[in-house]
Amino acid sequence: MKEKVVLAYSGGLDTTAIIPWLKENYDYDVICVCVDCGQGSELDGLEERAKLSGAEKLYIEDITDEFCDEYIVPCVQAHAVYENKYLLGTSMARPAIAKRLVEIARKEGASAICHGATGKGNDQIRFELGIKALAPDLKIIAAWRSDKWTMNSREEEIEYCKAHGIDLPFDASHSYSRDRNLWHISHEGLELEDPANEPNFDHLLVLGTTPEKAPEEGEYVTLSFEKGVPTAINGEKKKVSEIIKKLNELGGKHGIGIIDIVENRVVGMKSRGVYETPGGTILYEAHQQLEELILDRDTYRTKAEMGNLFAQIVYEGKWFSPLREATQAFIESTQQYVTGEVKFKLYKGNIIKAGTTSPYSLYNESIASFTTGDLYDHHDAEGFINLFGLSTKVRAMKMQQVAKD
Repeated sequence: MKEKVVLAYSGGLDTTAIIPWLKENYDYDVICVCVDCGQGSELDGLEERAKLSGAEKLYIEDITDEFCDEYIVPCVQAHAVYENKYLLGTSMARPAIAKRLVEIARKEGASAICHGATGKGNDQIRFELGIKALAPDLKIIAAWRSDKWTMNSREEEIEYCKAHGIDLPFDASHSYSRDRNLWHISHEGLELEDPANEPNFDHLLVLGTTPEKAPEEGEYVTLSFEKGVPTAINGEKKKVSEIIKKLNELGGKHGIGIIDIVENRVVGMKSRGVYETPGGTILYEAHQQLEELILDRDTYRTKAEMGNLFAQIVYEGKWFSPLREATQAFIESTQQYVTGEVKFKLYKGNIIKAGTTSPYSLYNESIASFTTGDLYDHHDAEGFINLFGLSTKVRAMKMQQVAKD
């Protein structure tokens, strides 16, 4: 029997061409695995395409709920944002995909896992660090980094497929390079490759519209959380995946969550892309609004630092690491009382506060009000300021003395 290789299969041109390439260059039986993280219609027709291309078998694995509960929720709780803008849509999904690839490889008795990520991007790192952490004994084949891979354009890949009797519905016309899952869709290429160019939003956007074209009337939404996990939208209890789907619909309608970023990839280069994350942007903001009421100042400040660290860990593909586990454990400990309701209005790209409540709110009107309450004596501030500013005063006195001398 031939050895088996598990191929991370999307059904696109690259991974379709990789199937006969693997059989020709490695003499493997190819087991295709498409991991569904909420790609939607992109999965249509994959089984026929994979078998037509020479695959022995195709797995379509729906891990949407696992992706939401075990990968998205920790990032929301952490408020993990890479370089102040990117909500980690692709970064979160890759370790989940790598985990399922390893599980299928074990089930099939495969000796290798192959992916079609390029040698310039972050995904090769995320896939391979995940595989190495979970199955260090498995061989990894990165087609685009192999000396045996000689195709350098879509035209060459199409010709290669035709030469192997694979007539597929791909043409050589260029389009945006996209990655989609339930959380987001990313766009790279074409006019975006030059940062001097404005994005062609009319052709680019998939999940929503620009704020200029959003409805003239705003829409109120209420989100409920229990221990930092979203549990209901507008009073209706739903799974996290269902909440994200609904928020994507609402956010897309109102022009929420479109960002244009030049980010620093792990491999060192800068990359420009446009990301649509309508539901995720709303979820992050609502969670943040709730935390404002509940976390004390020191915890809030430290958690922000840990959130930035968590974003870096996830972006760099280190999900299956002791550092991610330890950081997540700290973050989860801060979520014990992050329970309550957040109301807001969506209007032309904006998420506008409309009221937040929690049984664990630390906001005390008697203290915070301009009206003097029983819990705060204005005179107490004088001693506090004297001590808090002591070092500043001592230094100023010394500088005065130095100038005088």
